[in-house]
Amino acid sequence: MMLRVIQRVVSSNRTHLRSFNTAATPATTTPKEKSHGGLSDADRIFTNLYKDEDPFINGALKRGDWYRTKDIIACPQDFIIEEIKKSGLRGRGGAGFSSGLKYSFMPKKSDGRPSYVVINADESEPATCKDREIMRHDPHKLLEGALICGYAMRAKAAYIYIRGEFWEEAECLEKAIAEAYEKGFIGKNACGSGYSFDIYVHSGAGAYICGEETALLESLEGKTGKPRMKPPYPAGAGLYGCPTTVTNVETVSVCPAIMKRGGNWFASFGRKGNAGIKLYCISGHVNNPCTVEEEMSIPIRELIERHAGGIRGGWDNLLGIIPGGSSVPIITKEVCEYALMDFDSLKDCGTALGTAGLIVLDKSTDVIDAILRLGKFYKHESCGQCTPCREGTGWMVDMLERMKIGDADYAEIDMLWELTKEIEGHTICALGDAAAWPVQGLIKNFRHVIEDRIDKYKAQHPHAVKKRIYSHLPPKGSHQPIII
Repeated sequence: MMLRVIQRVVSSNRTHLRSFNTAATPATTTPKEKSHGGLSDADRIFTNLYKDEDPFINGALKRGDWYRTKDIIACPQDFIIEEIKKSGLRGRGGAGFSSGLKYSFMPKKSDGRPSYVVINADESEPATCKDREIMRHDPHKLLEGALICGYAMRAKAAYIYIRGEFWEEAECLEKAIAEAYEKGFIGKNACGSGYSFDIYVHSGAGAYICGEETALLESLEGKTGKPRMKPPYPAGAGLYGCPTTVTNVETVSVCPAIMKRGGNWFASFGRKGNAGIKLYCISGHVNNPCTVEEEMSIPIRELIERHAGGIRGGWDNLLGIIPGGSSVPIITKEVCEYALMDFDSLKDCGTALGTAGLIVLDKSTDVIDAILRLGKFYKHESCGQCTPCREGTGWMVDMLERMKIGDADYAEIDMLWELTKEIEGHTICALGDAAAWPVQGLIKNFRHVIEDRIDKYKAQHPHAVKKRIYSHLPPKGSHQPIII
């Protein structure tokens, strides 16, 4: 009976399915690969992204939030988890792990400890500005998603850990939570289902490291925000030592749409293994910086030209793009010509989707200085717990400071690369990786810029060269070591 109820909910929304051209193709013709992008308004999940309407309860109900939520949470928990798995949803916070699989790790039978859902609303990644739009303009989608996901994971409460600087977003969430309690959507007997679920908002202190799930839990417990060793993993021992799933704002917020429209509907967008609809943040040297909702696997060039008004000075003025927030390697204009905005395509291009925050750099950019600026950020935000990160971030900054003006040697480029490899994969959390990858992208794709800067400096300061230094074997076509 309960399965038929949720199936009716899904069927009633089938009219929103995106229609594709299904005309028969002659057997002798090789079918063309489906293109992605150009999301229709009927398929949008975040319909109030730009605050065109009331963000609170009256506007939310008109937009379909809380519609038949009681029927959804009347279904078996495993059914909801399986529907999320079927949708192909992968975490929108940066890691890209299967959300349905992650949610399934929570215990199905309690050992006496309560279970919790913790929603990561810290969003401290530079160039990422999507979750704050949801919290300001569509907060009830997040709350409805928290209830559905919390029920599916047999949790008793959700904690929304929000960045300390997001005071406006926190106020919007508090107001929306009060409205949801007043309407009976959350709290005791949530939505009249017999299931009780509470939601709390907790403001952090503005530390980037608290975007890492275990550091977030430490901060939420009132301790210094430093990552924990794993195992144990949060699903076994998380908040207050209880089973916990830490998940992203956008990830949770799309779950109501998945349950109402069906997992297959969500999976129909994007390439295989990269399903769904995504919020992209486009900043930097574009004519119209924005946050936009689009289909996964849309080409980078189409995304920028369709929604951000193109590159400042035209596409030929593009130098490179950091496609996933500041924590991923930069890619060149040539790669941007064919790269798609999804997990697998960008991995094949030597970078990552991350949070899908694009930093667009035109040819006026000093790319060494740009990566140096990111290096300073990670040096400042390192918690200092792991030696490779604590010491290595400072060394990278020191070397980049000199490379910025050219006061270095070719050998130091290789030394800097080796330093990033000593940091990458040798820390408790991924902040070390995040600090190393932008520098690796710089060396891999813009080594010639560093070498030219060194040549220029040596030509202008011949007295600075005091001894003979040999580089490692340079890549083909690269400069040869200077012999003094």
